Amino acid sequence: MEIYKTINEKLITLDKIEDGAWINLISPSHEEIIELAKILDIEEQSLMAALDTEERPRIEIEDREILIIVDVPYLEKSTKTRSGISYTTLPLGIVVTPKNIITIASAEVSLLATFKTGAHKGIVTSKKTAFLLQMLYRNAANYLIYLRNIEKQSKEWETELYKSMRNSELLAILELEKSLVYFSTSLKTNESVLERLSRLSIVKQHPDDLEILEDAIIENKQAIEMAKIYSDVLSVVMDVFASVISNNFNILMKRLTSITIVMAVPTILSGIWGMNVGVPLEHSKIGFIAVISFIMLISIIVTLILRKKELL
Repeated sequence: MEIYKTINEKLITLDKIEDGAWINLISPSHEEIIELAKILDIEEQSLMAALDTEERPRIEIEDREILIIVDVPYLEKSTKTRSGISYTTLPLGIVVTPKNIITIASAEVSLLATFKTGAHKGIVTSKKTAFLLQMLYRNAANYLIYLRNIEKQSKEWETELYKSMRNSELLAILELEKSLVYFSTSLKTNESVLERLSRLSIVKQHPDDLEILEDAIIENKQAIEMAKIYSDVLSVVMDVFASVISNNFNILMKRLTSITIVMAVPTILSGIWGMNVGVPLEHSKIGFIAVISFIMLISIIVTLILRKKELL
């Protein structure tokens, strides 16, 4: 459990919970959740909900708190990618009480890390609604950053796929396409949360808060469009480059077959003359050299014919 509070326009770390503080929970135990719920007089289920990785984004309004769950972009370790990471999403729970704002997630997420370092100016933890809307806006903006990183990686893999006959690059593209599916699904469910939030009275009370929420909705819609475009592009890339890999393999087999034909020429001729058949110029001092030169000449002619027909 981490406790922060804005004092004199600076985010300060506290040792105990105070009114107007931001409480951040990272993978807390069940006992810690029970204890915090008693201190803040809120429902345990509000804090437990976001720890389920399959939890869907939603809003729940109770008498003493508002629970908002949104999906946030998350980098996790992966052995399937060359970079060692893959893009996915993780539920983030935000609980707004009369005195505090609480965030809870099953792992450290980059969205909250930027707030804790003070990277975003003008954040006041006691202004809970404004702080909530800033988090939602930054979350939508984070999706755009992650999507651009995915696009950059996909272009790098595309360059390698042009000259590749391996499946590793194709599998890397598949992993990125899967990440885009996660992003697209999460963004659409986040959109429903933002739309419902815009109808709540706590947002309509302050024009500045409503403006931040509208910006968050716009950013989220833009991220949805980007995710769809990138996903469609990668789908086409997957189909095209699967054919490219197959075509590269066919070209290689064609060349190997042509090389086999060229190497078979001297083998056939030497095999004929090895069966008690008289070799031309066998009594001449230059006979051996002449026969070898003849065989090489035929091999060169066959090679030129194959090259002319683009088979070698």
